[in-house]
Amino acid sequence: MARVTTAGEEMHALVERLYPLCRSITGDGVRATLEIVGEYLPLRVHEVPTGTQVLDWTVPQEWNIRDAYIADGAGHRVVDFAASSLHVLGYSVPVSATMPLAELRAHLHTLPDHPSWVPYRTSYYQPAWGFCLSQETLDALPEGMYEVRIDSTLADGHLTYAEHVVPGQVSDEVIVSCHVCHPSLANDNLAGIAVATFLARALAQRTPYYTYRFLFAPGTIGAITWLARNAERIDRVKHGLVLACAGDRGELTYKQSRRGDAEIDRVMRHVLAASGRPHRVTEFTPYGYDERQFCSPGFDLGVGSLSRTPYAGYPEYHTSADDLDFVSPEAMADTLAVCREAFAVLDRNRRYVNLSPYGEPQLGRRGLYDSLGGRSDAKEAQMAMLWVLSLSDGEHALLDVAERAGLPFDTVAAAADALHGAGLVKA
Repeated sequence: MARVTTAGEEMHALVERLYPLCRSITGDGVRATLEIVGEYLPLRVHEVPTGTQVLDWTVPQEWNIRDAYIADGAGHRVVDFAASSLHVLGYSVPVSATMPLAELRAHLHTLPDHPSWVPYRTSYYQPAWGFCLSQETLDALPEGMYEVRIDSTLADGHLTYAEHVVPGQVSDEVIVSCHVCHPSLANDNLAGIAVATFLARALAQRTPYYTYRFLFAPGTIGAITWLARNAERIDRVKHGLVLACAGDRGELTYKQSRRGDAEIDRVMRHVLAASGRPHRVTEFTPYGYDERQFCSPGFDLGVGSLSRTPYAGYPEYHTSADDLDFVSPEAMADTLAVCREAFAVLDRNRRYVNLSPYGEPQLGRRGLYDSLGGRSDAKEAQMAMLWVLSLSDGEHALLDVAERAGLPFDTVAAAADALHGAGLVKA
Protein backbone atom coordinates (compact mmCIF):
# COMPACT_ATOMS: atom_id res chain seq x y z
CA MET A 1 0.00 0.00 0.00
CA ALA A 2 1.36 3.41 -0.96
CA ARG A 3 2.18 5.67 1.97
CA VAL A 4 -0.07 8.72 2.32
CA THR A 5 2.01 11.89 2.33
CA THR A 6 1.33 14.52 4.95
CA ALA A 7 0.62 18.19 4.23
CA GLY A 8 4.06 19.02 5.62
CA GLU A 9 5.75 16.63 3.20
CA GLU A 10 3.73 18.02 0.29
CA MET A 11 4.72 21.56 1.22
CA HIS A 12 8.36 20.56 1.46
CA ALA A 13 8.09 18.94 -1.97
CA LEU A 14 6.73 22.24 -3.35
CA VAL A 15 9.64 24.12 -1.77
CA GLU A 16 12.01 21.64 -3.39
CA ARG A 17 10.49 22.30 -6.82
CA LEU A 18 10.72 26.06 -6.44
CA TYR A 19 14.20 26.15 -4.90
CA PRO A 20 16.34 26.08 -8.08
CA LEU A 21 14.49 28.96 -9.80
CA CYS A 22 16.18 32.33 -10.02
CA ARG A 23 13.61 34.81 -8.69
CA SER A 24 13.85 38.56 -8.37
CA ILE A 25 11.38 41.44 -8.11
CA THR A 26 10.60 41.01 -11.82
CA GLY A 27 11.31 38.53 -14.58
CA ASP A 28 10.76 35.03 -15.83
CA GLY A 29 11.74 33.44 -12.52
CA VAL A 30 8.68 35.00 -10.89
CA ARG A 31 6.49 33.80 -13.75
CA ALA A 32 7.89 30.26 -13.51
CA THR A 33 7.26 30.28 -9.76
CA LEU A 34 3.65 31.37 -10.23
CA GLU A 35 3.19 28.77 -12.94
CA ILE A 36 4.11 26.04 -10.47
CA VAL A 37 1.91 27.49 -7.72
CA GLY A 38 -0.83 27.62 -10.36
CA GLU A 39 -0.76 23.82 -10.51
CA TYR A 40 -2.05 23.85 -6.92
CA LEU A 41 -4.35 26.89 -7.07
CA PRO A 42 -6.11 28.83 -9.83
CA LEU A 43 -4.28 32.15 -10.01
CA ARG A 44 -5.11 35.46 -11.58
CA VAL A 45 -1.76 36.75 -12.83
CA HIS A 46 -1.23 40.49 -13.28
CA GLU A 47 1.46 42.12 -15.45
CA VAL A 48 2.15 45.80 -14.65
CA PRO A 49 4.29 47.65 -17.24
CA THR A 50 7.66 49.22 -16.51
CA GLY A 51 7.29 52.90 -15.74
CA THR A 52 3.87 52.61 -14.11
CA GLN A 53 3.56 55.01 -11.17
CA VAL A 54 2.55 53.11 -8.02
CA LEU A 55 2.16 55.41 -5.03
CA ASP A 56 5.59 57.05 -4.54
CA TRP A 57 7.37 54.33 -6.56
CA THR A 58 7.76 53.44 -10.22
CA VAL A 59 7.66 49.90 -11.59
CA PRO A 60 11.30 49.20 -12.58
CA GLN A 61 12.72 47.59 -15.65
CA GLU A 62 12.43 43.83 -15.88
CA TRP A 63 15.54 41.78 -15.11
CA ASN A 64 16.30 38.41 -16.63
CA ILE A 65 19.47 36.35 -16.57
CA ARG A 66 20.58 33.38 -18.64
CA ASP A 67 24.14 32.67 -17.49
CA ALA A 68 26.95 34.09 -15.40
CA TYR A 69 30.38 32.94 -14.30
CA ILE A 70 33.92 33.81 -13.32
CA ALA A 71 36.49 31.66 -15.14
CA ASP A 72 40.19 31.34 -14.45
CA GLY A 73 42.96 31.39 -17.05
CA ALA A 74 42.35 27.75 -17.91
CA GLY A 75 38.66 28.41 -18.58
CA HIS A 76 37.49 26.66 -15.42
CA ARG A 77 34.42 28.28 -13.88
CA VAL A 78 35.38 29.07 -10.32
CA VAL A 79 32.01 30.76 -9.67
CA ASP A 80 29.03 29.53 -11.67
CA PHE A 81 25.45 30.83 -11.72
CA ALA A 82 24.37 27.41 -13.03
CA ALA A 83 25.35 25.90 -9.67
CA SER A 84 23.30 28.38 -7.62
CA SER A 85 21.27 31.48 -8.43
CA LEU A 86 22.73 33.09 -5.31
CA HIS A 87 26.10 33.43 -7.04
CA VAL A 88 25.04 36.59 -8.91
CA LEU A 89 24.20 39.94 -7.36
CA GLY A 90 20.48 40.31 -8.02
CA TYR A 91 19.68 42.76 -10.85
CA SER A 92 23.29 42.77 -12.09
CA VAL A 93 23.76 44.63 -15.35
CA PRO A 94 25.38 42.64 -18.18
CA VAL A 95 29.16 42.29 -18.12
CA SER A 96 31.69 40.71 -20.46
CA ALA A 97 35.27 41.48 -19.49
CA THR A 98 38.65 40.12 -18.46
CA MET A 99 40.30 41.64 -15.39
CA PRO A 100 42.82 40.88 -12.67
CA LEU A 101 41.63 39.52 -9.35
CA ALA A 102 42.66 42.76 -7.65
CA GLU A 103 40.12 44.66 -9.77
CA LEU A 104 37.49 41.92 -9.53
CA ARG A 105 37.53 41.91 -5.72
CA ALA A 106 35.47 45.13 -5.58
CA HIS A 107 32.58 43.19 -7.13
CA LEU A 108 32.78 40.11 -4.91
CA HIS A 109 30.63 39.50 -1.82
CA THR A 110 31.43 36.95 0.88
CA LEU A 111 30.68 36.12 4.52
CA PRO A 112 34.00 35.98 6.38
CA ASP A 113 32.25 34.90 9.62
CA HIS A 114 30.74 31.91 7.80
CA PRO A 115 33.43 31.07 5.25
CA SER A 116 31.61 28.14 3.61
CA TRP A 117 28.34 30.04 2.99
CA VAL A 118 27.35 32.17 0.00
CA PRO A 119 25.52 35.44 0.76
CA TYR A 120 22.38 36.74 -0.99
CA ARG A 121 22.83 40.31 -2.23
CA THR A 122 20.86 42.58 -4.59
CA SER A 123 21.06 45.99 -6.23
CA TYR A 124 17.51 46.59 -7.45
CA TYR A 125 17.43 50.33 -7.95
CA GLN A 126 21.06 51.25 -8.63
CA PRO A 127 22.95 49.85 -11.64
CA ALA A 128 25.70 47.50 -10.47
CA TRP A 129 27.11 44.06 -11.03
CA GLY A 130 28.70 41.49 -8.81
CA PHE A 131 29.14 37.92 -7.68
CA CYS A 132 28.49 36.20 -4.37
CA LEU A 133 30.74 33.34 -3.30
CA SER A 134 32.05 31.64 -0.22
CA GLN A 135 35.04 33.10 1.56
CA GLU A 136 36.74 29.72 1.16
CA THR A 137 36.39 29.95 -2.63
CA LEU A 138 37.75 33.49 -2.67
CA ASP A 139 40.70 32.58 -0.45
CA ALA A 140 41.62 29.77 -2.85
CA LEU A 141 41.76 32.03 -5.93
CA PRO A 142 45.29 32.80 -7.08
CA GLU A 143 46.21 36.22 -8.38
CA GLY A 144 45.86 36.51 -12.13
CA MET A 145 43.42 37.32 -14.90
CA TYR A 146 39.80 36.18 -14.82
CA GLU A 147 37.06 36.14 -17.41
CA VAL A 148 33.88 37.73 -16.07
CA ARG A 149 30.56 37.13 -17.80
CA ILE A 150 27.00 38.08 -16.79
CA ASP A 151 24.49 37.37 -19.55
CA SER A 152 21.56 39.42 -18.27
CA THR A 153 19.10 42.00 -19.58
CA LEU A 154 17.52 45.02 -17.99
CA ALA A 155 14.76 46.22 -20.27
CA ASP A 156 11.24 47.57 -20.24
CA GLY A 157 8.87 44.77 -19.35
CA HIS A 158 6.55 44.05 -16.47
CA LEU A 159 6.24 43.44 -12.76
CA THR A 160 4.33 40.21 -12.19
CA TYR A 161 2.16 39.24 -9.25
CA ALA A 162 -0.78 36.90 -8.71
CA GLU A 163 -3.94 36.62 -6.64
CA HIS A 164 -6.08 33.71 -5.53
CA VAL A 165 -9.47 34.36 -3.95
CA VAL A 166 -11.40 31.98 -1.70
CA PRO A 167 -14.98 33.31 -1.75
CA GLY A 168 -16.68 33.79 1.59
CA GLN A 169 -20.16 34.45 2.89
CA VAL A 170 -19.43 38.19 2.92
CA SER A 171 -17.36 40.45 0.66
CA ASP A 172 -15.22 41.72 3.55
CA GLU A 173 -11.71 40.43 2.97
CA VAL A 174 -8.77 38.90 4.77
CA ILE A 175 -5.46 39.34 2.95
CA VAL A 176 -2.80 36.64 3.16
CA SER A 177 0.45 37.84 1.59
CA CYS A 178 3.81 36.24 0.82
CA HIS A 179 6.72 37.44 -1.28
CA VAL A 180 7.97 35.65 -4.39
CA CYS A 181 11.15 37.62 -5.13
CA HIS A 182 13.85 35.63 -3.36
CA PRO A 183 15.98 33.08 -5.25
CA SER A 184 17.26 29.85 -3.66
CA LEU A 185 16.27 30.60 -0.05
CA ALA A 186 14.07 27.86 1.38
CA ASN A 187 12.82 29.55 4.56
CA ASP A 188 12.81 33.09 3.21
CA ASN A 189 10.44 32.78 1.54
CA LEU A 190 9.64 29.51 -0.23
CA ALA A 191 8.18 28.09 2.98
CA GLY A 192 5.83 31.09 3.12
CA ILE A 193 4.69 30.44 -0.45
CA ALA A 194 4.06 26.78 0.36
CA VAL A 195 2.12 27.50 3.57
CA ALA A 196 0.02 30.15 1.80
CA THR A 197 -0.75 27.73 -1.03
CA PHE A 198 -1.89 24.93 1.25
CA LEU A 199 -3.77 27.33 3.50
CA ALA A 200 -5.79 28.52 0.49
CA ARG A 201 -6.56 24.92 -0.42
CA ALA A 202 -7.69 24.17 3.14
CA LEU A 203 -9.98 27.22 3.29
CA ALA A 204 -11.57 26.25 -0.03
CA GLN A 205 -12.74 22.97 1.53
CA ARG A 206 -15.35 24.93 3.47
CA THR A 207 -17.18 28.18 2.87
CA PRO A 208 -15.47 30.67 5.17
CA TYR A 209 -17.26 33.69 6.57
CA TYR A 210 -14.76 36.18 5.15
CA THR A 211 -13.46 36.26 1.60
CA TYR A 212 -9.76 35.37 1.65
CA ARG A 213 -7.46 37.03 -0.89
CA PHE A 214 -4.01 35.47 -1.28
CA LEU A 215 -1.29 37.69 -2.75
CA PHE A 216 1.86 36.21 -4.30
CA ALA A 217 3.95 39.29 -5.06
CA PRO A 218 7.55 40.52 -4.99
CA GLY A 219 8.52 42.16 -1.72
CA THR A 220 7.96 45.88 -1.18
CA ILE A 221 7.33 46.94 -4.79
CA GLY A 222 4.76 44.16 -5.25
CA ALA A 223 2.71 45.09 -2.19
CA ILE A 224 2.97 48.79 -3.09
CA THR A 225 1.78 48.00 -6.61
CA TRP A 226 -1.17 45.99 -5.30
CA LEU A 227 -2.15 48.78 -2.90
CA ALA A 228 -1.90 51.40 -5.65
CA ARG A 229 -4.09 49.36 -7.98
CA ASN A 230 -6.68 48.54 -5.31
CA ALA A 231 -6.90 51.79 -3.36
CA GLU A 232 -10.57 52.30 -4.21
CA ARG A 233 -11.58 48.98 -2.64
CA ILE A 234 -9.17 48.91 0.26
CA ASP A 235 -12.01 49.44 2.73
CA ARG A 236 -13.06 45.83 2.12
CA VAL A 237 -9.85 44.61 3.77
CA LYS A 238 -10.73 43.96 7.41
CA HIS A 239 -7.81 41.76 8.47
CA GLY A 240 -4.54 40.47 7.08
CA LEU A 241 -1.52 38.27 7.66
CA VAL A 242 1.91 38.28 6.04
CA LEU A 243 3.63 34.89 5.95
CA ALA A 244 7.43 34.75 5.96
CA CYS A 245 10.18 32.48 7.30
CA ALA A 246 7.51 29.85 7.87
CA GLY A 247 9.52 26.64 7.80
CA ASP A 248 12.48 26.73 10.20
CA ARG A 249 12.52 24.82 13.47
CA GLY A 250 12.32 27.90 15.71
CA GLU A 251 9.31 28.86 17.81
CA LEU A 252 6.47 30.79 16.24
CA THR A 253 6.65 34.59 16.25
CA TYR A 254 3.73 36.92 15.65
CA LYS A 255 4.48 40.55 14.88
CA GLN A 256 1.50 42.74 15.64
CA SER A 257 -0.02 45.28 13.29
CA ARG A 258 0.79 48.96 13.59
CA ARG A 259 -2.46 49.40 15.52
CA GLY A 260 -1.48 46.75 18.05
CA ASP A 261 -5.13 46.14 18.94
CA ALA A 262 -6.45 45.03 15.54
CA GLU A 263 -8.70 42.00 15.65
CA ILE A 264 -6.06 39.84 13.95
CA ASP A 265 -3.64 40.80 16.75
CA ARG A 266 -6.08 39.68 19.43
CA VAL A 267 -6.92 36.48 17.56
CA MET A 268 -3.28 35.52 17.04
CA ARG A 269 -2.38 36.26 20.66
CA HIS A 270 -5.32 34.15 21.86
CA VAL A 271 -4.70 31.22 19.53
CA LEU A 272 -0.98 31.04 20.25
CA ALA A 273 -1.50 31.27 24.01
CA ALA A 274 -4.36 28.75 24.05
CA SER A 275 -2.41 26.28 21.93
CA GLY A 276 0.40 25.94 24.45
CA ARG A 277 2.97 26.27 21.67
CA PRO A 278 6.24 28.00 22.46
CA HIS A 279 5.88 31.42 20.82
CA ARG A 280 6.65 35.11 20.95
CA VAL A 281 4.47 38.14 20.25
CA THR A 282 6.38 41.26 19.24
CA GLU A 283 5.41 44.88 18.74
CA PHE A 284 5.12 46.44 15.30
CA THR A 285 8.18 48.06 13.78
CA PRO A 286 8.27 49.80 10.38
CA TYR A 287 10.93 47.38 9.16
CA GLY A 288 10.48 43.82 8.01
CA TYR A 289 8.22 42.38 5.34
CA ASP A 290 5.14 43.76 3.62
CA GLU A 291 3.14 44.28 6.80
CA ARG A 292 4.87 47.67 6.82
CA GLN A 293 3.22 48.57 3.48
CA PHE A 294 -0.27 47.43 4.52
CA CYS A 295 0.14 49.16 7.90
CA SER A 296 1.51 52.43 6.49
CA PRO A 297 -0.48 55.29 8.07
CA GLY A 298 -2.46 56.16 4.94
CA PHE A 299 -3.89 52.62 4.79
CA ASP A 300 -3.48 51.58 8.45
CA LEU A 301 -4.80 48.09 7.79
CA GLY A 302 -5.02 45.48 10.52
CA VAL A 303 -2.26 43.28 9.11
CA GLY A 304 0.23 41.37 11.22
CA SER A 305 3.05 39.00 10.30
CA LEU A 306 3.53 35.36 11.25
CA SER A 307 6.90 33.65 11.05
CA ARG A 308 8.93 31.19 12.97
CA THR A 309 12.36 32.72 13.58
CA PRO A 310 11.94 36.31 12.33
CA TYR A 311 13.91 37.90 9.50
CA ALA A 312 17.62 38.38 10.31
CA GLY A 313 17.06 36.41 13.51
CA TYR A 314 19.06 33.36 12.45
CA PRO A 315 22.60 33.15 11.03
CA GLU A 316 21.43 31.33 7.89
CA TYR A 317 19.21 34.28 6.88
CA HIS A 318 19.96 35.47 3.33
CA THR A 319 22.68 32.88 2.80
CA SER A 320 23.10 29.57 1.02
CA ALA A 321 22.65 27.84 4.39
CA ASP A 322 18.93 28.65 4.11
CA ASP A 323 18.60 25.50 2.06
CA LEU A 324 16.21 22.54 1.79
CA ASP A 325 17.58 20.97 4.97
CA PHE A 326 16.99 24.16 6.95
CA VAL A 327 13.20 23.87 6.61
CA SER A 328 11.21 20.91 7.88
CA PRO A 329 7.84 19.43 6.95
CA GLU A 330 6.88 19.42 10.63
CA ALA A 331 7.57 23.14 11.07
CA MET A 332 5.62 24.09 7.94
CA ALA A 333 2.73 21.86 9.03
CA ASP A 334 2.73 23.58 12.42
CA THR A 335 2.67 27.04 10.82
CA LEU A 336 -0.19 25.93 8.59
CA ALA A 337 -2.11 24.56 11.58
CA VAL A 338 -1.79 27.84 13.49
CA CYS A 339 -3.06 29.78 10.50
CA ARG A 340 -6.06 27.48 10.19
CA GLU A 341 -6.80 27.77 13.91
CA ALA A 342 -6.53 31.56 13.80
CA PHE A 343 -8.78 31.95 10.79
CA ALA A 344 -11.34 29.59 12.33
CA VAL A 345 -11.53 31.98 15.29
CA LEU A 346 -11.55 35.06 13.06
CA ASP A 347 -14.41 33.66 10.97
CA ARG A 348 -16.56 32.95 14.04
CA ASN A 349 -15.67 36.01 16.11
CA ARG A 350 -18.91 37.92 15.68
CA ARG A 351 -21.00 40.12 17.94
CA TYR A 352 -24.40 38.91 19.09
CA VAL A 353 -27.46 40.61 20.61
CA ASN A 354 -29.44 38.94 23.37
CA LEU A 355 -33.09 38.71 22.25
CA SER A 356 -34.27 37.94 25.78
CA PRO A 357 -32.23 40.40 27.81
CA TYR A 358 -34.61 40.94 30.75
CA GLY A 359 -33.62 38.31 33.23
CA GLU A 360 -32.07 34.97 32.42
CA PRO A 361 -34.08 33.06 29.79
CA GLN A 362 -35.26 29.57 30.68
CA LEU A 363 -32.78 27.33 28.94
CA GLY A 364 -34.24 24.06 30.16
CA ARG A 365 -37.55 24.35 28.35
CA ARG A 366 -35.66 25.09 25.15
CA GLY A 367 -33.70 21.87 25.51
CA LEU A 368 -30.39 23.66 25.92
CA TYR A 369 -29.55 22.14 29.29
CA ASP A 370 -30.75 18.74 28.13
CA SER A 371 -28.34 18.92 25.18
CA LEU A 372 -25.45 18.97 27.67
CA GLY A 373 -26.37 15.72 29.39
CA GLY A 374 -23.55 13.22 29.54
CA ARG A 375 -20.91 15.67 28.31
CA SER A 376 -17.70 15.76 30.28
CA ASP A 377 -17.57 19.51 29.73
CA ALA A 378 -21.24 20.12 30.62
CA LYS A 379 -20.41 22.65 33.35
CA GLU A 380 -18.07 24.55 31.03
CA ALA A 381 -20.61 24.55 28.20
CA GLN A 382 -23.35 25.76 30.57
CA MET A 383 -21.17 28.61 31.79
CA ALA A 384 -20.37 29.51 28.17
CA MET A 385 -24.08 29.88 27.41
CA LEU A 386 -24.57 32.12 30.42
CA TRP A 387 -21.58 34.27 29.51
CA VAL A 388 -22.71 34.60 25.89
CA LEU A 389 -26.15 35.72 27.05
CA SER A 390 -24.60 38.16 29.51
CA LEU A 391 -22.26 39.81 27.02
CA SER A 392 -24.39 39.66 23.86
CA ASP A 393 -25.04 43.39 23.84
CA GLY A 394 -23.78 44.15 20.34
CA GLU A 395 -20.53 45.47 21.77
CA HIS A 396 -18.70 42.30 22.77
CA ALA A 397 -17.45 39.75 20.23
CA LEU A 398 -17.11 36.08 21.10
CA LEU A 399 -13.38 36.48 21.65
CA ASP A 400 -14.20 39.11 24.31
CA VAL A 401 -16.52 36.56 25.93
CA ALA A 402 -13.93 33.79 25.86
CA GLU A 403 -11.19 35.97 27.34
CA ARG A 404 -13.39 37.47 30.06
CA ALA A 405 -14.88 34.10 31.00
CA GLY A 406 -11.57 32.27 30.78
CA LEU A 407 -13.17 29.68 28.50
CA PRO A 408 -11.95 28.07 25.26
CA PHE A 409 -13.09 30.01 22.20
CA ASP A 410 -14.55 26.87 20.59
CA THR A 411 -16.74 26.27 23.65
CA VAL A 412 -18.02 29.85 23.55
CA ALA A 413 -18.66 29.70 19.81
CA ALA A 414 -20.56 26.41 20.20
CA ALA A 415 -22.69 28.03 22.93
CA ALA A 416 -23.45 30.97 20.66
CA ASP A 417 -24.49 28.57 17.89
CA ALA A 418 -26.84 26.75 20.26
CA LEU A 419 -28.36 29.97 21.55
CA HIS A 420 -28.76 31.29 18.03
CA GLY A 421 -30.49 28.07 17.01
CA ALA A 422 -32.91 28.49 19.93
CA GLY A 423 -33.72 32.05 18.87
CA LEU A 424 -32.19 33.64 21.96
CA VAL A 425 -29.44 35.65 20.23
CA LYS A 426 -28.89 37.14 16.81
CA ALA A 427 -25.72 38.16 15.05
